[in-house]
Amino acid sequence: MLRVVIMGVSGTGKTSVGHALSARLGIPYLDGDDLHPAANVARMAAGIPLTDDDRWPWLDRVAAMLADRPPVIIGCSALRRVYRDRLRAGAGGAVQFLHLTGPRDIIAARMALRQGHYMPTALLDSQLATLEPPTALEATPLDITLPLEALVEAAAQALHKDHP
Repeated sequence: MLRVVIMGVSGTGKTSVGHALSARLGIPYLDGDDLHPAANVARMAAGIPLTDDDRWPWLDRVAAMLADRPPVIIGCSALRRVYRDRLRAGAGGAVQFLHLTGPRDIIAARMALRQGHYMPTALLDSQLATLEPPTALEATPLDITLPLEALVEAAAQALHKDHP
């Protein structure tokens, strides 16, 4: 069963890519932001970075969705290797990670344009500092400077390569 995590710092386009990939593959997409406990949302909205202790219950919710709803695509920052390991351990099967990555200035500009999202641009630097970029063996890197259609095509090809 296909379990996909679209990962990256806030503002890289996880939701946009997730919805488009979902439509292309006919697999449900879940936004990990919707799985955060209210306390986490309040902290981030106030410009306070999350700690590991803040993230564990959220990561466990994401892992439960990976375990309970395959095939599924979930957008989740999964910034550190230990977070990705926790997702894998709780998923009940293999998880494929797609890592959205790009220049800080583009990510910041995208965040500044978002409306109705609780994550302020001020937290971008803390996310970038927390990020432990996955190796090419751990995740497929996807360049966010590409048009959405090209990103989705690259993601679909990467998933097809591993699940023909």
